Amino acid sequence: MNHDPIDPALATALAALRSASADCGAPPRVEQALMAAFAQRFARKRWYQRLSPAHWGLAGALGSATAAVLAVLILRAPLPGAADAAAPLQLDDGLAFIALASQERIEQETHPRMLEASLQRTELAALGVPVSPETAGDFVRAEMLVGADGSPLALRLSSQ
Repeated sequence: MNHDPIDPALATALAALRSASADCGAPPRVEQALMAAFAQRFARKRWYQRLSPAHWGLAGALGSATAAVLAVLILRAPLPGAADAAAPLQLDDGLAFIALASQERIEQETHPRMLEASLQRTELAALGVPVSPETAGDFVRAEMLVGADGSPLALRLSSQ
């Protein structure tokens, strides 16, 4: 490296400046306050803070559709030990349900809940339900009878 000699007058001025600034000290905790202010202003965003409202809306829509399809898939499969799983079950309103649990299990439930979802017939085609092109855009109402513990008890599908 090539260091050009500094003008002696400038060197003495710089030495005087260094000695004067060495005697000056910052008040206590200035560095901590500056670091805290910097961290607050430029905080690192977590992964969920980086998503826009549009991304969250899309994720919610996809999650709802997936949950509805999974609910229908789960409710279509017979539960182990359910001997009369395909027998229709009559409730107070007179409409037939498909029992997914045994009749005794359904009768023993003290606080069953009714859950409803609206599905397009095209979503049911993926589950093996036959769909004609004329009715593919129609919606089907799925009603599920669920026990207090969240276990599915019965299911029925009806067009709206």
